[in-house]
Amino acid sequence: YLGVPPGRGSCPLTGPLPFDLIYTDYHGLQQMKQHMGLSLRKHKCHIRVIDTFGTEPAYNHEEYATLHGYRTNWGYWNLHGQQYMTMFPHTPDNSFMGFVAEELNETERLHIQRNKVHNMAVVYGKDASMWKGKENFLTVLHRYMEIHGTVYFETQRPPEVPAFVKNHGLLPQQELQQLLRKAKLFIGFGFPYEGPAPLEAIANGCIFLQPKFNPPHSSLNHEFFRGKPTSRKVSSQHPYAEQYIGRPHVITINFNNSEELEAAIREIMEINVEPFLPYEYTCEGMLERVHAYIQYQDFCSPEVPFPPANLSRQSLRSPFIPLPNSRILSWASNASSFSSWPPLTALRLLTSQPGRSCVEACQSEGLICEPAFYRFINIKEAFSKLDLQCEGLESEMNHLFPAFSADHAECGLQRDPLLFSCAGSSAKYQRLCPCRDYRKGQVALCRDCL
Repeated sequence: YLGVPPGRGSCPLTGPLPFDLIYTDYHGLQQMKQHMGLSLRKHKCHIRVIDTFGTEPAYNHEEYATLHGYRTNWGYWNLHGQQYMTMFPHTPDNSFMGFVAEELNETERLHIQRNKVHNMAVVYGKDASMWKGKENFLTVLHRYMEIHGTVYFETQRPPEVPAFVKNHGLLPQQELQQLLRKAKLFIGFGFPYEGPAPLEAIANGCIFLQPKFNPPHSSLNHEFFRGKPTSRKVSSQHPYAEQYIGRPHVITINFNNSEELEAAIREIMEINVEPFLPYEYTCEGMLERVHAYIQYQDFCSPEVPFPPANLSRQSLRSPFIPLPNSRILSWASNASSFSSWPPLTALRLLTSQPGRSCVEACQSEGLICEPAFYRFINIKEAFSKLDLQCEGLESEMNHLFPAFSADHAECGLQRDPLLFSCAGSSAKYQRLCPCRDYRKGQVALCRDCL
Protein backbone atom coordinates (compact mmCIF):
# COMPACT_ATOMS: atom_id res chain seq x y z
CA TYR A 1 0.00 0.00 0.00
CA LEU A 2 2.72 2.46 0.93
CA GLY A 3 5.45 1.65 -1.58
CA VAL A 4 5.99 4.03 -4.50
CA PRO A 5 5.42 2.33 -7.89
CA PRO A 6 8.74 1.63 -9.68
CA GLY A 7 9.82 4.09 -12.36
CA ARG A 8 7.81 6.92 -10.81
CA GLY A 9 10.67 8.28 -8.73
CA SER A 10 9.53 10.00 -5.57
CA CYS A 11 6.11 11.04 -6.82
CA PRO A 12 3.82 11.14 -3.80
CA LEU A 13 0.97 8.65 -3.65
CA THR A 14 -2.21 10.42 -4.66
CA GLY A 15 -5.12 8.14 -3.77
CA PRO A 16 -6.56 7.96 -0.26
CA LEU A 17 -5.23 5.20 2.01
CA PRO A 18 -7.55 2.24 2.68
CA PHE A 19 -6.91 2.56 6.45
CA ASP A 20 -6.89 5.26 9.11
CA LEU A 21 -3.96 4.37 11.34
CA ILE A 22 -0.59 2.67 10.90
CA TYR A 23 0.94 1.10 14.01
CA THR A 24 4.65 0.45 13.57
CA ASP A 25 7.96 0.75 15.44
CA TYR A 26 11.20 2.63 14.79
CA HIS A 27 12.44 -0.01 12.34
CA GLY A 28 9.15 0.07 10.44
CA LEU A 29 9.41 3.85 10.25
CA GLN A 30 12.88 3.54 8.73
CA GLN A 31 11.65 1.04 6.12
CA MET A 32 8.67 3.23 5.23
CA LYS A 33 11.01 6.17 4.69
CA GLN A 34 13.15 4.11 2.29
CA HIS A 35 10.14 2.85 0.29
CA MET A 36 7.89 5.89 0.29
CA GLY A 37 10.21 8.83 -0.25
CA LEU A 38 8.19 12.06 -0.17
CA SER A 39 4.91 10.20 0.35
CA LEU A 40 5.85 9.58 3.97
CA ARG A 41 5.43 13.26 4.76
CA LYS A 42 1.84 13.17 3.54
CA HIS A 43 0.89 10.12 5.63
CA LYS A 44 2.97 10.86 8.74
CA CYS A 45 -0.04 11.98 10.78
CA HIS A 46 -1.58 8.47 10.49
CA ILE A 47 1.43 6.78 12.09
CA ARG A 48 1.63 5.54 15.70
CA VAL A 49 5.06 4.36 16.85
CA ILE A 50 5.32 1.64 19.50
CA ASP A 51 8.27 2.90 21.53
CA THR A 52 9.44 1.12 24.71
CA PHE A 53 11.51 3.84 26.32
CA GLY A 54 9.75 6.98 25.08
CA THR A 55 10.89 9.86 22.84
CA GLU A 56 10.99 13.38 24.24
CA PRO A 57 10.22 16.40 22.00
CA ALA A 58 13.80 17.77 22.22
CA TYR A 59 15.05 14.54 20.57
CA ASN A 60 12.13 14.26 18.14
CA HIS A 61 12.55 17.73 16.56
CA GLU A 62 15.25 17.17 13.94
CA GLU A 63 16.55 20.73 13.60
CA TYR A 64 16.45 21.44 17.34
CA ALA A 65 18.06 18.09 18.25
CA THR A 66 20.90 18.72 15.77
CA LEU A 67 21.54 22.27 17.01
CA HIS A 68 21.34 21.51 20.74
CA GLY A 69 23.06 18.15 21.09
CA TYR A 70 19.92 15.97 21.38
CA ARG A 71 20.58 14.04 18.17
CA THR A 72 20.57 10.24 18.77
CA ASN A 73 20.13 7.11 16.62
CA TRP A 74 16.41 7.25 17.44
CA GLY A 75 14.04 10.21 17.46
CA TYR A 76 14.38 13.18 15.01
CA TRP A 77 11.22 12.19 13.05
CA ASN A 78 9.35 15.47 13.68
CA LEU A 79 6.23 13.60 14.71
CA HIS A 80 3.75 14.90 17.27
CA GLY A 81 5.04 13.68 20.67
CA GLN A 82 1.82 11.78 21.36
CA GLN A 83 2.22 9.68 18.21
CA TYR A 84 4.86 7.72 20.15
CA MET A 85 3.21 5.05 22.30
CA THR A 86 4.96 3.60 25.34
CA MET A 87 4.68 0.36 27.37
CA PHE A 88 4.49 2.22 30.68
CA PRO A 89 3.16 5.71 31.54
CA HIS A 90 6.62 7.13 32.19
CA THR A 91 6.83 9.92 29.59
CA PRO A 92 3.67 12.09 29.51
CA ASP A 93 4.88 13.70 26.24
CA ASN A 94 4.03 10.37 24.61
CA SER A 95 0.82 8.32 24.72
CA PHE A 96 0.75 5.40 27.14
CA MET A 97 -0.26 2.33 25.09
CA GLY A 98 0.64 -0.42 27.58
CA PHE A 99 -0.15 -4.10 27.10
CA VAL A 100 -2.41 -6.76 28.59
CA ALA A 101 -1.24 -9.01 31.42
CA GLU A 102 -3.24 -12.14 32.15
CA GLU A 103 -6.07 -11.60 34.62
CA LEU A 104 -7.06 -14.40 37.00
CA ASN A 105 -10.60 -15.57 37.58
CA GLU A 106 -11.88 -16.17 41.13
CA THR A 107 -11.15 -19.93 41.07
CA GLU A 108 -7.53 -19.31 39.99
CA ARG A 109 -7.07 -16.63 42.67
CA LEU A 110 -8.24 -18.99 45.42
CA HIS A 111 -6.08 -21.81 44.05
CA ILE A 112 -2.99 -19.55 44.09
CA GLN A 113 -3.61 -18.35 47.63
CA ARG A 114 -4.04 -21.95 48.87
CA ASN A 115 -0.91 -23.25 47.11
CA LYS A 116 1.66 -20.49 47.75
CA VAL A 117 5.00 -21.83 48.98
CA HIS A 118 5.92 -19.19 51.54
CA ASN A 119 9.67 -19.68 51.43
CA MET A 120 10.05 -19.80 47.64
CA ALA A 121 11.70 -17.00 45.64
CA VAL A 122 12.14 -16.71 41.84
CA VAL A 123 14.92 -14.53 40.44
CA TYR A 124 14.15 -12.39 37.36
CA GLY A 125 17.22 -12.78 35.11
CA LYS A 126 17.44 -15.12 32.13
CA ASP A 127 21.08 -14.33 31.42
CA ALA A 128 23.90 -15.58 33.67
CA SER A 129 25.64 -12.16 33.44
CA MET A 130 22.76 -10.62 35.45
CA TRP A 131 23.70 -12.82 38.44
CA LYS A 132 27.34 -11.69 38.56
CA GLY A 133 28.32 -9.90 41.77
CA LYS A 134 25.08 -10.94 43.55
CA GLU A 135 26.63 -13.70 45.70
CA ASN A 136 26.27 -11.80 49.02
CA PHE A 137 22.65 -10.93 48.28
CA LEU A 138 21.85 -14.56 47.37
CA THR A 139 23.61 -15.90 50.49
CA VAL A 140 21.47 -13.66 52.74
CA LEU A 141 18.28 -14.61 50.89
CA HIS A 142 19.17 -18.33 50.99
CA ARG A 143 19.09 -18.24 54.81
CA TYR A 144 15.35 -17.58 54.57
CA MET A 145 14.14 -18.92 51.24
CA GLU A 146 14.56 -21.53 48.54
CA ILE A 147 15.82 -19.75 45.40
CA HIS A 148 14.71 -20.63 41.86
CA GLY A 149 16.17 -19.27 38.61
CA THR A 150 15.28 -19.41 34.91
CA VAL A 151 18.75 -18.90 33.45
CA TYR A 152 19.39 -20.00 29.89
CA PHE A 153 22.16 -22.60 29.55
CA GLU A 154 23.59 -25.01 26.98
CA THR A 155 23.61 -28.61 28.22
CA GLN A 156 27.38 -28.97 28.15
CA ARG A 157 27.97 -25.76 30.15
CA PRO A 158 25.62 -24.98 33.02
CA PRO A 159 25.58 -21.28 34.01
CA GLU A 160 27.68 -20.04 36.90
CA VAL A 161 24.98 -19.54 39.52
CA PRO A 162 25.42 -20.67 43.16
CA ALA A 163 24.85 -24.38 43.77
CA PHE A 164 21.92 -23.73 46.11
CA VAL A 165 19.89 -22.10 43.28
CA LYS A 166 17.43 -24.45 41.60
CA ASN A 167 17.73 -23.44 37.93
CA HIS A 168 14.88 -24.41 35.59
CA GLY A 169 16.53 -23.10 32.40
CA LEU A 170 14.55 -20.91 29.98
CA LEU A 171 10.87 -21.68 30.50
CA PRO A 172 7.96 -21.36 28.09
CA GLN A 173 5.43 -18.72 29.23
CA GLN A 174 2.96 -21.31 30.56
CA GLU A 175 5.55 -23.00 32.81
CA LEU A 176 6.89 -19.65 34.03
CA GLN A 177 3.31 -18.75 35.05
CA GLN A 178 3.08 -21.99 37.07
CA LEU A 179 6.34 -21.17 38.84
CA LEU A 180 5.15 -17.63 39.67
CA ARG A 181 1.86 -19.00 41.01
CA LYS A 182 3.75 -21.05 43.60
CA ALA A 183 6.41 -18.48 44.54
CA LYS A 184 6.04 -15.92 47.32
CA LEU A 185 8.77 -13.58 46.08
CA PHE A 186 9.95 -12.38 42.65
CA ILE A 187 13.34 -10.65 42.64
CA GLY A 188 14.78 -8.19 40.14
CA PHE A 189 18.55 -7.70 39.96
CA GLY A 190 18.31 -4.30 38.24
CA PHE A 191 18.11 -5.48 34.62
CA PRO A 192 16.18 -5.72 32.30
CA TYR A 193 14.53 -2.37 32.92
CA GLU A 194 10.75 -1.97 32.82
CA GLY A 195 9.73 -5.36 31.43
CA PRO A 196 6.32 -7.03 31.65
CA ALA A 197 7.49 -9.86 33.97
CA PRO A 198 7.15 -7.99 37.32
CA LEU A 199 3.52 -7.15 36.49
CA GLU A 200 2.86 -10.80 35.64
CA ALA A 201 4.48 -11.88 38.92
CA ILE A 202 2.39 -9.42 40.98
CA ALA A 203 -0.75 -10.55 39.10
CA ASN A 204 0.12 -14.11 40.19
CA GLY A 205 0.33 -13.12 43.85
CA CYS A 206 4.11 -12.58 44.22
CA ILE A 207 5.77 -9.73 46.05
CA PHE A 208 8.31 -7.99 43.78
CA LEU A 209 11.59 -6.99 45.44
CA GLN A 210 13.76 -4.65 43.36
CA PRO A 211 16.85 -2.44 43.72
CA LYS A 212 16.71 1.32 44.15
CA PHE A 213 19.22 3.17 41.91
CA ASN A 214 21.16 5.93 43.60
CA PRO A 215 21.98 8.00 41.62
CA PRO A 216 19.14 7.19 39.16
CA HIS A 217 20.18 5.67 35.81
CA SER A 218 19.98 7.91 32.74
CA SER A 219 21.68 8.60 29.43
CA LEU A 220 24.22 10.70 31.36
CA ASN A 221 25.61 7.92 33.53
CA HIS A 222 24.54 4.58 32.10
CA GLU A 223 25.60 2.78 28.95
CA PHE A 224 22.19 1.18 28.38
CA PHE A 225 20.38 4.54 28.11
CA ARG A 226 23.11 6.28 26.13
CA GLY A 227 21.72 7.23 22.73
CA LYS A 228 18.08 6.66 23.77
CA PRO A 229 15.93 9.72 22.92
CA THR A 230 15.07 10.49 26.54
CA SER A 231 16.59 12.36 29.48
CA ARG A 232 14.51 10.31 31.92
CA LYS A 233 16.09 9.42 35.28
CA VAL A 234 15.18 5.84 36.21
CA SER A 235 15.01 5.46 39.99
CA SER A 236 14.67 1.66 40.15
CA GLN A 237 14.48 -1.37 37.87
CA HIS A 238 10.74 -0.85 37.46
CA PRO A 239 9.67 2.74 38.29
CA TYR A 240 6.03 2.01 37.36
CA ALA A 241 5.83 -0.79 39.92
CA GLU A 242 7.54 1.43 42.52
CA GLN A 243 5.37 4.49 41.91
CA TYR A 244 1.94 3.20 40.86
CA ILE A 245 1.75 -0.12 42.75
CA GLY A 246 4.11 0.15 45.75
CA ARG A 247 3.89 -1.73 49.05
CA PRO A 248 2.92 -4.37 49.97
CA HIS A 249 3.15 -5.77 46.41
CA VAL A 250 6.39 -3.95 45.50
CA ILE A 251 9.32 -3.31 47.82
CA THR A 252 12.18 -1.13 46.55
CA ILE A 253 15.39 -1.07 48.61
CA ASN A 254 19.14 -0.52 48.43
CA PHE A 255 20.50 -4.03 47.69
CA ASN A 256 23.97 -3.09 48.96
CA ASN A 257 22.70 -2.44 52.48
CA SER A 258 22.54 -5.89 54.12
CA GLU A 259 20.55 -4.65 57.14
CA GLU A 260 17.89 -3.12 54.88
CA LEU A 261 17.86 -6.32 52.83
CA GLU A 262 17.38 -8.59 55.87
CA ALA A 263 14.63 -6.33 57.24
CA ALA A 264 12.83 -6.45 53.86
CA ILE A 265 13.09 -10.27 53.65
CA ARG A 266 11.75 -10.66 57.20
CA GLU A 267 8.87 -8.29 56.36
CA ILE A 268 8.10 -10.33 53.21
CA MET A 269 8.02 -13.58 55.24
CA GLU A 270 5.37 -12.03 57.50
CA ILE A 271 2.95 -10.56 54.93
CA ASN A 272 0.52 -12.22 52.56
CA VAL A 273 -0.65 -10.41 49.45
CA GLU A 274 -3.48 -11.14 47.06
CA PRO A 275 -2.87 -11.30 43.30
CA PHE A 276 -3.11 -7.75 41.97
CA LEU A 277 -3.21 -6.29 38.45
CA PRO A 278 -3.67 -2.54 37.86
CA TYR A 279 -6.84 -1.89 35.82
CA GLU A 280 -4.84 -0.24 33.01
CA TYR A 281 -3.09 -3.58 32.31
CA THR A 282 -6.30 -5.62 32.16
CA CYS A 283 -7.92 -6.40 28.82
CA GLU A 284 -10.78 -3.99 29.53
CA GLY A 285 -8.42 -1.24 30.73
CA MET A 286 -6.31 -1.46 27.58
CA LEU A 287 -9.36 -1.48 25.29
CA GLU A 288 -10.76 1.59 27.06
CA ARG A 289 -7.49 3.46 26.53
CA VAL A 290 -7.01 2.43 22.89
CA HIS A 291 -10.65 3.30 22.19
CA ALA A 292 -10.09 6.80 23.59
CA TYR A 293 -6.95 7.31 21.46
CA ILE A 294 -8.59 6.10 18.25
CA GLN A 295 -11.72 8.12 18.95
CA TYR A 296 -10.17 11.42 20.07
CA GLN A 297 -6.52 11.76 19.01
CA ASP A 298 -6.22 13.51 15.67
CA PHE A 299 -2.84 14.60 14.34
CA CYS A 300 -4.02 15.15 10.75
CA SER A 301 -6.19 18.25 11.28
CA PRO A 302 -4.05 21.37 11.65
CA GLU A 303 -4.29 22.69 15.22
CA VAL A 304 -5.90 26.08 15.43
CA PRO A 305 -3.43 28.43 17.13
CA PHE A 306 -4.60 29.82 20.46
CA PRO A 307 -5.92 32.42 20.87
CA PRO A 308 -7.59 32.25 17.44
CA ALA A 309 -6.98 35.20 15.11
CA ASN A 310 -10.63 36.30 15.33
CA LEU A 311 -10.24 36.78 19.10
CA SER A 312 -8.38 40.06 19.52
CA ARG A 313 -5.89 40.42 22.38
CA GLN A 314 -8.10 43.13 23.88
CA SER A 315 -11.07 40.79 24.17
CA LEU A 316 -8.95 37.97 25.65
CA ARG A 317 -9.42 38.38 29.35
CA SER A 318 -7.44 35.76 31.22
CA PRO A 319 -9.10 32.37 30.69
CA PHE A 320 -7.66 31.13 34.01
CA ILE A 321 -9.11 31.30 37.51
CA PRO A 322 -7.40 30.33 40.79
CA LEU A 323 -8.60 27.22 42.58
CA PRO A 324 -9.69 27.94 46.18
CA ASN A 325 -6.76 28.03 48.68
CA SER A 326 -4.25 27.05 46.02
CA ARG A 327 -1.53 28.37 43.74
CA ILE A 328 -3.02 26.25 40.94
CA LEU A 329 -5.17 27.79 38.19
CA SER A 330 -8.00 26.12 36.29
CA TRP A 331 -9.75 26.99 33.03
CA ALA A 332 -12.57 29.47 33.58
CA SER A 333 -15.89 27.87 32.66
CA ASN A 334 -17.09 31.20 31.21
CA ALA A 335 -14.04 31.40 28.90
CA SER A 336 -15.01 30.64 25.29
CA SER A 337 -15.18 26.92 24.65
CA PHE A 338 -12.41 25.60 22.42
CA SER A 339 -12.30 22.06 21.14
CA SER A 340 -9.68 20.07 22.96
CA TRP A 341 -9.08 16.52 24.08
CA PRO A 342 -8.57 16.06 26.97
CA PRO A 343 -11.34 18.63 27.65
CA LEU A 344 -10.22 21.98 29.06
CA THR A 345 -12.24 21.36 32.24
CA ALA A 346 -9.36 19.03 33.25
CA LEU A 347 -6.63 21.71 32.86
CA ARG A 348 -4.69 22.71 35.99
CA LEU A 349 -1.95 25.30 35.47
CA LEU A 350 0.99 25.72 37.85
CA THR A 351 4.67 26.69 37.82
CA SER A 352 7.58 24.38 38.53
CA GLN A 353 10.37 25.22 40.95
CA PRO A 354 13.61 26.20 39.16
CA GLY A 355 15.47 23.03 38.18
CA ARG A 356 12.34 20.87 38.09
CA SER A 357 10.51 19.46 35.06
CA CYS A 358 6.76 19.70 34.52
CA VAL A 359 6.57 15.92 34.99
CA GLU A 360 7.83 16.40 38.58
CA ALA A 361 5.85 19.61 39.21
CA CYS A 362 2.52 17.99 38.26
CA GLN A 363 3.38 14.78 40.11
CA SER A 364 4.04 16.68 43.34
CA GLU A 365 0.39 17.85 43.21
CA GLY A 366 -0.97 14.36 42.46
CA LEU A 367 -1.53 15.30 38.80
CA ILE A 368 -0.17 14.31 35.36
CA CYS A 369 1.49 16.70 32.91
CA GLU A 370 -0.69 16.99 29.78
CA PRO A 371 1.14 18.23 26.65
CA ALA A 372 -2.13 18.68 24.68
CA PHE A 373 -2.87 21.70 26.92
CA TYR A 374 0.37 23.58 26.20
CA ARG A 375 -1.10 25.61 23.36
CA PHE A 376 -3.70 27.09 25.74
CA ILE A 377 -1.15 28.25 28.33
CA ASN A 378 1.47 29.55 25.87
CA ILE A 379 0.15 33.13 26.23
CA LYS A 380 1.28 36.22 28.12
CA GLU A 381 -1.91 36.19 30.24
CA ALA A 382 -0.82 32.90 31.85
CA PHE A 383 2.27 34.59 33.35
CA SER A 384 0.36 37.52 34.82
CA LYS A 385 -2.32 35.26 36.30
CA LEU A 386 0.45 33.23 37.99
CA ASP A 387 1.86 36.52 39.42
CA LEU A 388 5.00 36.34 37.27
CA GLN A 389 5.83 39.89 36.18
CA CYS A 390 7.31 39.95 32.66
CA GLU A 391 9.68 42.85 32.05
CA GLY A 392 10.55 41.27 28.72
CA LEU A 393 8.63 38.76 26.60
CA GLU A 394 10.36 36.65 23.97
CA SER A 395 9.27 33.81 21.73
CA GLU A 396 11.80 31.16 20.72
CA MET A 397 12.31 27.47 19.98
CA ASN A 398 13.15 26.06 23.40
CA HIS A 399 11.81 22.77 24.81
CA LEU A 400 11.57 24.38 28.28
CA PHE A 401 9.23 27.18 27.15
CA PRO A 402 6.81 28.60 28.18
CA ALA A 403 8.95 29.50 31.21
CA PHE A 404 9.89 32.39 33.48
CA SER A 405 13.46 33.49 34.25
CA ALA A 406 13.48 35.19 37.68
CA ASP A 407 17.02 36.56 37.19
CA HIS A 408 15.95 38.80 34.32
CA ALA A 409 12.16 38.89 34.89
CA GLU A 410 11.98 37.47 31.34
CA CYS A 411 9.00 35.48 30.11
CA GLY A 412 9.58 33.01 27.28
CA LEU A 413 6.88 31.70 24.96
CA GLN A 414 7.26 28.61 22.78
CA ARG A 415 7.57 29.32 19.07
CA ASP A 416 7.33 25.73 17.76
CA PRO A 417 4.43 23.54 18.97
CA LEU A 418 6.48 20.37 18.27
CA LEU A 419 8.72 21.40 21.17
CA PHE A 420 6.00 21.61 23.83
CA SER A 421 7.45 19.22 26.40
CA CYS A 422 6.68 18.02 29.91
CA ALA A 423 10.29 16.78 30.21
CA GLY A 424 13.37 18.91 30.78
CA SER A 425 14.45 21.37 33.45
CA SER A 426 16.96 24.13 34.09
CA ALA A 427 18.00 25.97 37.25
CA LYS A 428 17.42 29.21 35.25
CA TYR A 429 13.71 28.65 34.63
CA GLN A 430 10.40 28.19 36.35
CA ARG A 431 8.37 26.33 33.78
CA LEU A 432 4.64 26.82 33.11
CA CYS A 433 3.08 23.38 33.48
CA PRO A 434 -0.29 22.20 32.18
CA CYS A 435 -1.47 19.34 34.40
CA ARG A 436 -4.63 17.25 34.62
CA ASP A 437 -6.30 14.79 36.96
CA TYR A 438 -6.52 11.09 36.10
CA ARG A 439 -8.76 8.11 36.67
CA LYS A 440 -7.70 5.72 39.40
CA GLY A 441 -6.10 2.76 37.63
CA GLN A 442 -6.19 4.48 34.23
CA VAL A 443 -3.55 7.21 34.33
CA ALA A 444 -3.76 7.89 30.56
CA LEU A 445 -7.28 9.31 30.88
CA CYS A 446 -8.64 12.27 32.83
CA ARG A 447 -11.91 11.93 34.74
CA ASP A 448 -13.88 13.72 31.99
CA CYS A 449 -11.99 12.10 29.10
CA LEU A 450 -14.57 9.53 28.02
